[in-house]
Amino acid sequence: MDSLITAAALALAGGDPLGALDRVALREDPPALALRGIAMAQLGDLDRAKALLRRAARGFGPKEAVARARCVVAEAEIALVSRDLGWPAKALDAARATLEKHGDRLNAAHAGHLKVRRLLLIGRLDEAEDVLAGLDPAPLPPASRAAHELAVAGIAMRRLKTKPARRALEWARHAARQAGIAGLIAEVDRAFLALDTPAARLIAAGEQRPLLLEDVEALQASPALLVDNFRYVVRQQDKTVSLATRPVLFALARTLAEAWPGDVSRATLIAQAFGGRHADESHRARLRVEIGRLRTELRGLADIGATSQGFALAPRQAREVLVLARPIEERHAAVLAFLADGESWASSALALALGTGQRSVQRALEQLGEAGKVQFFGHGRARRWMTPPLVGFTTTLLLPAPLPNG
Repeated sequence: MDSLITAAALALAGGDPLGALDRVALREDPPALALRGIAMAQLGDLDRAKALLRRAARGFGPKEAVARARCVVAEAEIALVSRDLGWPAKALDAARATLEKHGDRLNAAHAGHLKVRRLLLIGRLDEAEDVLAGLDPAPLPPASRAAHELAVAGIAMRRLKTKPARRALEWARHAARQAGIAGLIAEVDRAFLALDTPAARLIAAGEQRPLLLEDVEALQASPALLVDNFRYVVRQQDKTVSLATRPVLFALARTLAEAWPGDVSRATLIAQAFGGRHADESHRARLRVEIGRLRTELRGLADIGATSQGFALAPRQAREVLVLARPIEERHAAVLAFLADGESWASSALALALGTGQRSVQRALEQLGEAGKVQFFGHGRARRWMTPPLVGFTTTLLLPAPLPNG
């Protein structure tokens, strides 16, 4: 490797893409193309970066497997940044195996961290933890150690373990400052901000207040009867009733819980559960049936008694009833949560992350676009959607990851 290639690589490692381009901008050999591609990615020209990396990979000979693997890892990182979640994950696994086989542990670890970040985006926490457990952070340089700790914190935050998350972020901040990379320091600062901004709302006895992540964590151990609007469950400590596949029953449970210790009129319950503006006899009959089903589901946790006006929730053991609600009530809150990271997303990537059909996501995006909440650029398959971050709220709990005991 010649001195210019070495100097360009060091510049990229230090977060100086312009310094790297000064050294290799006019060169067309595969190592220079690869470094130019990485530099362009750091500068935000992702399409040009991908083209340069692919040219570099084709230019390396059959005996340069490590160099080709590094190009694959760099392209995987670009795919992650551009939210191309359909990019072949098996190619990254193969590249990582090649790097480990040839002793390039640093780039192999980087490939592992990329895989963890992708799994986090699509809510597959168990798999992300398994991959992360196989990565030893001790020998990593500061920038890679920061990336490792950010991944640890990301999993902990989604598991509602705020103390481990803060410890990991402290390590990440220390490592990022050692690396001296401004973008990495800013990423750590944004992660800290997520711990210190409201993540949910607590509704109790007709009043509501915002909750931080650590407040939500503490709430999981509360002896109160909790109606969880994030995972559509009713729980009291270790007893959990899932209503995720019973939206009408959950709507009734939440409405009754918000009114506790008071009752709710039949007209209000019909409007909340069925969307009916005027309650006729058929609506009342259906309400009686659904209330009966809800009683059966909640047996052991609460009863539902009839009143002169409607129905009231009566917990069997709990002394209070709480509702854990999303910070912003929005029909397409999950779509907005992903777009709130400030990156541009394709509808196909959103569908993969949400585990739903692409057409459903497209309809949601169209409705959000008509409401002025999102915007797009590009056409056809190149169309990307984005929105400014949700000011004042962390989106961690909006992502589709399981809460404890959920």
